[in-house]
Amino acid sequence: MDEDSDHEVFEDAVEDNGKGCDVDLERALMESRLAVTLFFNNKFDEAKQLLEPWVGKSIYHTFGESVFKFLEAVMTYEKHAIEQASIAVKCSLDLSNRHRKKQHSIGKMVRRPKYEQFTPEEMHAELCYAEALLLKSMLLFIEDETLVNFIKAGMKIRYCYNSYKECSNILKSRDWSGVQHFVHFQSGVHLGIGVFNLMISLLPTRIIKLLEFIGFSGSKELGLEELMAGYKLDQGLRQVLSIMTLLVYNLFAIYMLSHQEGNLKLCEEILEEQLQRYPEGVWFLYFRGRLEFMNGNIPEAITWYLKSWESQSEWPQFHHLCEWELMWIYFATQDWKKAECHAASLLEKSRWSPTIYGYQKMSALLMQESNDPAVSQEIQYLVKSIPLWKQRIAGKSLPIEKFCIKKCERFKAQQNTLVLPAIELLYVWNYFKVLSKRQSLSQAVYKLVLQHLVDFDEGKYSGTQFEYDNQALLLLLKGSCLHIMKRPYQAEECLKSVISLEKQIKDDLYIIPFALVELALVYHTQEDTKKAIQVLENVKKNYTGYSLESRLHFRIHSALMDFNSVKK
Repeated sequence: MDEDSDHEVFEDAVEDNGKGCDVDLERALMESRLAVTLFFNNKFDEAKQLLEPWVGKSIYHTFGESVFKFLEAVMTYEKHAIEQASIAVKCSLDLSNRHRKKQHSIGKMVRRPKYEQFTPEEMHAELCYAEALLLKSMLLFIEDETLVNFIKAGMKIRYCYNSYKECSNILKSRDWSGVQHFVHFQSGVHLGIGVFNLMISLLPTRIIKLLEFIGFSGSKELGLEELMAGYKLDQGLRQVLSIMTLLVYNLFAIYMLSHQEGNLKLCEEILEEQLQRYPEGVWFLYFRGRLEFMNGNIPEAITWYLKSWESQSEWPQFHHLCEWELMWIYFATQDWKKAECHAASLLEKSRWSPTIYGYQKMSALLMQESNDPAVSQEIQYLVKSIPLWKQRIAGKSLPIEKFCIKKCERFKAQQNTLVLPAIELLYVWNYFKVLSKRQSLSQAVYKLVLQHLVDFDEGKYSGTQFEYDNQALLLLLKGSCLHIMKRPYQAEECLKSVISLEKQIKDDLYIIPFALVELALVYHTQEDTKKAIQVLENVKKNYTGYSLESRLHFRIHSALMDFNSVKK
């Protein structure tokens, strides 16, 4: 649809809604598709206005309303928004459940359900029920801090998984000839099965074994195959959600949780299509910026992020996403003043994690090595405040927040200094991959690390109990730079020097397991896959209780899957 026809259909729908006419499945699907188009064209209020008259009456209008409120909740992290989202999702669950096919669980165990007897409304209700359960489980993680809610969320995910399996059985088992709206149901099943398989496949092995014990299973290949099938259904209502999942996986998840590269060629193909469809769409402008960033195209990335930022003002939370990315760009390019500016803005405006934002701001200030008393005062304020800003999710603190707090304690313990805190953040957030795309970026960071190693040799960091911790960190950063600069044998030598300091390290216990994983990746580069696997298995078996352990286990799991497939 073009913009004029969108507007005409929207006005007709709103006029009909005002007349109080009934809404059938065909119309519900048509209006939901229009709402999606409006939403991705930044017409958020119009999308909401289209859905609101039928909330509580139509399963699709009700679910659409819950999606919008869910997005607002996760982007603002405000208590009122979370409560409103929870109410909307419960309404969607209740309405979908009322329209589902009523089946007795004992009957299902002894005989196969007769899927031919499902009406179109019952099939779509089952699908909306599964989707609403997924939203509910995700909300439970953020609306309450208790372990009880964490368990409840796990149970909701299990019910959701079973409901998606039921939808998959419906899709495979019945004759669809002459059935209207098949493509919408089909796209929803591809999306749900794809998301679950992909999500589970990313988890560390020990968690996967537990999930398999209670009935879950996951295949990355099947997940991507299902999502690609959803992406190819151009008329499907959930096509855009399959697209979003593929973009998030290839542009974010892979870079955060593994050593691998995303399928950037596929992302470019998708984004060219979607930006023709939604030329001012805030999401796809943002994803284009991320694509350029992951390719190391810094000026282009900044341009696209700014386009996304300027494309709308109704949801300022989107601005925070752009600021987060711009902050990392300026960390990578060592523009500490601009990095500090964006971190400060996030700290002021975003509620997601003041602890993380505060430490990023502090790191950028420390990298400037300013003698300004006002800067020193600001750093001292942040050191005191960062631990107080810690949040708890599902009854636990975020591991990266614990890392930031520990670094503040370290700052005080070693005479108000930290060693290259911003470069350390780039490393633990896995942004060295971006540095590898441009020689100018990797060389600049390498030069900075070498300068500090010279300072270390001249005694700058001596006289504290953390002398070997600081030396090990600098050598880890140096070895990682050599690795991305394609100098594997020098990298190997440097990383072995890190590991030789294991018994002298007092505080930064994470450095040794991270260095070992880096060494395994170097061995893989040298085509010694057997040795790489041995090192990774050693880390899994013999190291625990260090900072960011879960983050590293995701990377280990991904590497072992990759290396074992090569070995075969």
